[in-house]
Amino acid sequence: MLTFQQLFPITGSTEGRLVQDRPVVHLLTDSRKLSQPAGTLFFAIRGKHNDGHLYLGQLYGLGVRQFVVEEATGLAALYPEANILQVKDSLIALQAIAAWHRAQFRIPVLGITGSNGKTIVKEWLAQLLSPDEMVVKSPRSYNSQIGVPLSVWQLDEHHIFGIFEAGVSQPGEMANLQKIIQPTLGVFTNIGSAHDQGFASHEQKTAEKLQLFSQVDLLFYCRDHTLIHEAAQAKGIPAFTWSRKQAADVTIVSSTVSGHKTIVGYTFRGEQHSLAIPFTDEASVENTLHCLAVLLYRGLPLTDIQDRMDRLQPVAMRLEMKEAINGCYLIDDTYNNDLAGLSIALDLLASQLGRGRRTLILSDLLESGMAEEKLYAKVATLTQAHGVERLIGIGPTIQAHAAKFEGDSTFFVSTGDFLQQFSPDQFRNELILLKGARVFGFEKIVHAFQQKVHGTVLEVNLDALVHNLNYYRSKLASGTKLMVMVKAYAYGSGSFEVANLLQFHRVDYLAVAYVDEGVSLREHGITLPVMVMNPSPDSFAKLRQYNLEPEIYSLEQLHDFLATAQAGVSHKIHLKLDTGMHRLGFTGEDFEELFALLRQHPQVRVASAFSHLAGADEALHDDFTNMQLATFSKLAEEAEARLGYTFIKHILNSAGIVRFPEHHLDMVRLGIGLYGVEATGSQQEALQPVSTLKTTISQIKRIRQGETVGYSRKGIADTDKTIATIAIGYADGYDRRFSNGGGEVIINGRRAPIIGNVCMDMCMVDVTGIPAKAGDEVVVFGPQLTLVELARRIGTIPYELLTNVSARVKRIFFSE
Repeated sequence: MLTFQQLFPITGSTEGRLVQDRPVVHLLTDSRKLSQPAGTLFFAIRGKHNDGHLYLGQLYGLGVRQFVVEEATGLAALYPEANILQVKDSLIALQAIAAWHRAQFRIPVLGITGSNGKTIVKEWLAQLLSPDEMVVKSPRSYNSQIGVPLSVWQLDEHHIFGIFEAGVSQPGEMANLQKIIQPTLGVFTNIGSAHDQGFASHEQKTAEKLQLFSQVDLLFYCRDHTLIHEAAQAKGIPAFTWSRKQAADVTIVSSTVSGHKTIVGYTFRGEQHSLAIPFTDEASVENTLHCLAVLLYRGLPLTDIQDRMDRLQPVAMRLEMKEAINGCYLIDDTYNNDLAGLSIALDLLASQLGRGRRTLILSDLLESGMAEEKLYAKVATLTQAHGVERLIGIGPTIQAHAAKFEGDSTFFVSTGDFLQQFSPDQFRNELILLKGARVFGFEKIVHAFQQKVHGTVLEVNLDALVHNLNYYRSKLASGTKLMVMVKAYAYGSGSFEVANLLQFHRVDYLAVAYVDEGVSLREHGITLPVMVMNPSPDSFAKLRQYNLEPEIYSLEQLHDFLATAQAGVSHKIHLKLDTGMHRLGFTGEDFEELFALLRQHPQVRVASAFSHLAGADEALHDDFTNMQLATFSKLAEEAEARLGYTFIKHILNSAGIVRFPEHHLDMVRLGIGLYGVEATGSQQEALQPVSTLKTTISQIKRIRQGETVGYSRKGIADTDKTIATIAIGYADGYDRRFSNGGGEVIINGRRAPIIGNVCMDMCMVDVTGIPAKAGDEVVVFGPQLTLVELARRIGTIPYELLTNVSARVKRIFFSE
């Protein structure tokens, strides 16, 4: 086992302090994911948006005693019991340690890269090989400069085969990952447009990715990808290829769809064979053929290959969070149940604050390769370290090890056994994580817990939200604070879930419209400062009770607030200044009385002063915007002089952050941009859509030319048509202005126009010529049919469409 003293020669560092040589068991790069302080080594990594050095004190207080840092001045005095290693670059040190760890194992390791399909091929190969070999693999899509070393660190003495994926977004990254993975075999899935912005050409991107395989014994790829083939041949990399078009080690000679399968005929070593692939879409077939090539090379009998392919299942690429019965909340991570995946899901469980007690429903962990005693001892340690308060184990093996789990724990032999005894009354106000191997059929448990069965759902991509957050953060100077708007149910996306994510990513302030919204955030565990933009006098008591900070915009409102202020009890307020929008706010004419009142009540302190820009998103209003900016600067300066102290100053919204970087001041306010709409329209491609509204087809029918559709007979068929009724209407927030061709939806990848009037709970679309059936998914808006386009169609703004999505529409939050 690696010890702290061994880190010095591994990282090439001679700087640091060794108090006591201790084993290094866990590598930690994110202070929020600490679970087992003993044996943890924390790397203080400086990134674009954060600095790990800021959290050394917090971790030391929680029991961590081993640190890799880039700046060690004064740390010895602050943390007298800590081992400290000072390096030039903490990320490079992490990678060096992982590379050293990998070098201790003489086992075959397969590295995977490509533009698409890396994670799926990795997961499928692990499924296909695991009956014979104890496989270790990257958890989820841990393929980055940090994710790869954390993945490789999992290697243990019982593993006999490793599969690790590697992804790059710019030149110069893959060489680092090659040193860590040190693959003996490789799969290059394909080359496409992903991360094109980081490379001058596909040739450059191919060459960068190919560096992963510079030392492999054999590289698997499809020879039909000409760029990959020519580049691999030029570098003399030994290859095992498959092709649909030309001679290769495995040549595909036929491909026929039959029901839900694709029957592939192929030749291998001069003999012809066939394989039934349990998928029909092109991407899945290609990913499966990569796996077939690996299995054939490794000499698996053809009958075994077919048997294993028959059991191959789609990979759950995302972890979903859903509302459930009796105030409960589900984290649905079914079908992905290994030790590394469990640890990641438990990190998410631990990060969800204020949702009641934490419950884990866990099936047997299959094909881990570890002895059962050791495996379930580790599982018990993980659950305890992550604060699991209730465990429900399902499966004969975990039940046999029930004694290892302390506290509130119940065990069942099967999912059916659990459901037979299931009662909704047994679960109230709990956060429930479901982790089940596919054979246990945990989707039945999800269904039992599901709160809303309305077929229309709003999917909220939390990864996209974080991407957008970091995009705007990248625009800010160091030290500029960030306030994020979560009013109006977080622009329709879900206040608690979004606020919790923002708290996890350490924004500085949240803003809501009304006190009740702030109270709900507090009741769900949100501890960030919260500004309330429209507090009423009758809410001031609650405002103080829940430590919410009001916007004060008029003398009348200030008088009401001060009348209820208790002497000696301090409270923060935010002054709204009117610089030209003329909606709410103080003007210079109010200042004499305003500051006289505040001086009389020193317990009321101004936390910030701010204003709203009326036209920051359009260049034609720039003269007016610059006038507002100058007015605000003058008013804020005078306010600080009158008060005798400084406060936070902020005036920029999402559009202003992009267009007026010289006026970021102390803080900016991020609103619609967080949710994927770039208000100026000039940098929309830099953001990712956060929300996708989906519904389903309820019925298909055919009508003749001249017949009408819907209320008031507004939809008239100009030809014979096929009509689909879909389960969404204006009560769900689908605007009635989309009637009669005003709107479109996407069904099976094709656009279908609305026909007739939008009804309260449903509407009709023209699917003539589109293959469609009852139950098919319908995309109302999302990446392919954007809020910006739909808003333009009916003469409104994306804000309206997003905030109109009804509360009866189920929200599903997911992370890849």
